[in-house]
Amino acid sequence: MTILSIQSSVAYGHVGNSAAVFPLQRIGVEVWPVMTVHFSNHTGYGTWRGTVLPAETVSGVIQGIEERGVLGECDGVLSGYMGDASLGEVILDAFARVKKANPNAVYCCDPVMGDVGPGIYVRPGIPEFMRDRALPVATIITPNQFELEYLSNQVVTDIASVLAAVDAVMARGPRVVLVTSLRRADARLDSIEMLAANSTEAFTIETPLLPVRVSGTGDMTAALFFAHWLKTGSISTALQVTTAAVFAVLEATAAAGAREIQLVAAQEAIATPPLRFRVKRIH
Repeated sequence: MTILSIQSSVAYGHVGNSAAVFPLQRIGVEVWPVMTVHFSNHTGYGTWRGTVLPAETVSGVIQGIEERGVLGECDGVLSGYMGDASLGEVILDAFARVKKANPNAVYCCDPVMGDVGPGIYVRPGIPEFMRDRALPVATIITPNQFELEYLSNQVVTDIASVLAAVDAVMARGPRVVLVTSLRRADARLDSIEMLAANSTEAFTIETPLLPVRVSGTGDMTAALFFAHWLKTGSISTALQVTTAAVFAVLEATAAAGAREIQLVAAQEAIATPPLRFRVKRIH
């Protein structure tokens, strides 16, 4: 299996491709990483160095891959943090090129644009691009709760409202929606959920809320869910295995008292995750 992953990169720490590529490789997936930005560290530190790569540079890298005659080997395109709205069209064009070479290829869009607390934290134009251009093209979309509310224009408070928001998003094009962090008013305060849904079924999975505040978890989650779904075709299996791996990484991060997710330390659990949490069918 091969995935073309178009997203950010950092030299220090793990976000974007720096959070997605190693976990994918650890589960046996070939990855072609294309960077949209290259920073010294993620922006949550408050200061960073580096640059958002020009759209023509990113497009040129993808064209170079195409010139190798290998796009037909690509099973899917994954996108995440873009840095600038101009890169969105490059990503959609890349998927169109892959789809032409391999009609069975699919697109997983992680619509990175904001979260509860900070709100929208990306450049102007990116949220609108995600809603109006990426959403109709994506096969899978992996928003957090804040992003789901933005994309659906609905408030999420309980299971009924999250299912309504997911239905609204799927009506725009995606076949699968993964909500990567769900905090319901009617759920336990010391837990957090993920939800995966398609047109016929929906599942949730609940884990303890660990005392960590780190970036990159969503990037790792989207990548692993996409790969496991490609391998199995099952949203419930992909949800369970992904949750197990991500929780193990966060456990290792909490144990180390680290500010960056501990991908290397927890790599065995990424490859063979302990299935401690069960999925619950809700639809």
